[in-house]
Amino acid sequence: MKKLPLLLILLGLSGCGTVDTVKGWMGKTTAGAAEPAKLTEFAGTAKFTERWHGNFGDSGANPLQAALTSDAVYGVSGHGVLARLDRATGRQVWSVESKIVVSAGVGTGEGLVLIGSDKGEVLAYSEDGKLRWKHTVSSEVLGVPQVGDGVVVVRSGDSHITGLSVADGKTLWVYERSTPALVVRSHAGVTVHRGVAYAGFAGGKLVAIKIADGSLLWENSVSLPRGNTELERISDVTSNPVLSDTQVCAIAFQGRLACYEAGQGSPLWNRDVESDKGLFILRKQLYVSDSRGIVMALDKDSGSTVWKNDQLLLRDTSAPYADDHFVVIGDYQGFLHGLSREDGHFAARIKLDGSAIQNAPVEMDNGMLVQTRSGGVYSLTIK
Repeated sequence: MKKLPLLLILLGLSGCGTVDTVKGWMGKTTAGAAEPAKLTEFAGTAKFTERWHGNFGDSGANPLQAALTSDAVYGVSGHGVLARLDRATGRQVWSVESKIVVSAGVGTGEGLVLIGSDKGEVLAYSEDGKLRWKHTVSSEVLGVPQVGDGVVVVRSGDSHITGLSVADGKTLWVYERSTPALVVRSHAGVTVHRGVAYAGFAGGKLVAIKIADGSLLWENSVSLPRGNTELERISDVTSNPVLSDTQVCAIAFQGRLACYEAGQGSPLWNRDVESDKGLFILRKQLYVSDSRGIVMALDKDSGSTVWKNDQLLLRDTSAPYADDHFVVIGDYQGFLHGLSREDGHFAARIKLDGSAIQNAPVEMDNGMLVQTRSGGVYSLTIK
């Protein structure tokens, strides 16, 4: 099975620049090539405020993300240092050396703190930093491990999903599927909801798996491959599905966005929007940053466009996050942008440590938690 790094595919398709192998992100552009949009000044109507910040250490080659519990923030560096911070103050409570190259993390649930390695190792720690168990799955762990109903659900790079026992890490079940000849290397994991794990796959497939035994509940096609070459026919779901009430939605790279009835998988609607970043649902709207960096608000019941903002083109935007008033999105230069939920205009902007913001912000205490590629972690509000 051939795998291509997602950024290389994006650059190859759009011609937007070259990859700087030292920086790992966008380098200098060639003559005539499209360049990332330059940020323009605007009259701010809101402001980001920092409550505290810390650092977990550089993420390395993989977009690692912090996890929250009721009183803690957990994060890990690419070279394997797992740490716990106090949720209210950002003060470090403990740190441990996992002695692995971390490729996915952090996941939490049922008293466990979980990370995965490039060799397929899954390490489960207790909330006081003691190693509870260790298990090796079939290949590199790329998706953040998720926990539900006594099962740790782990997505690996060979398109296997493994259910492990929360108690001791023993294998309970394995879900396997074949993959196309050419796939995008992505960090898509699974979304666990009410005893079901939802996951997107190469070739544009979306599946629902019963957590209790790993059985397939339903499968549907978000997008169908199209084109004459293997590269043109890539139509992989490279981000986690999102859920709202009885609706589940997923989006494919070089494909479509589609929503389904979560219980039976019955199609609700689809439209031609493609993204490798992911989606966010809040009440009646679905938010997406497409493959070019256009941020859109869509009606979640019909897919119709409510508004769009095209001022972040080619800035390698993160997936969006939304609260009652704003849609927040990061970019490759470490800027965090706050857009009005009403019409998408810029309301606020802040630059963090200058390294890329690869993951969507996470809701935390009437604000948000944001992690950068260099490991900076920030507790912020926007008002």
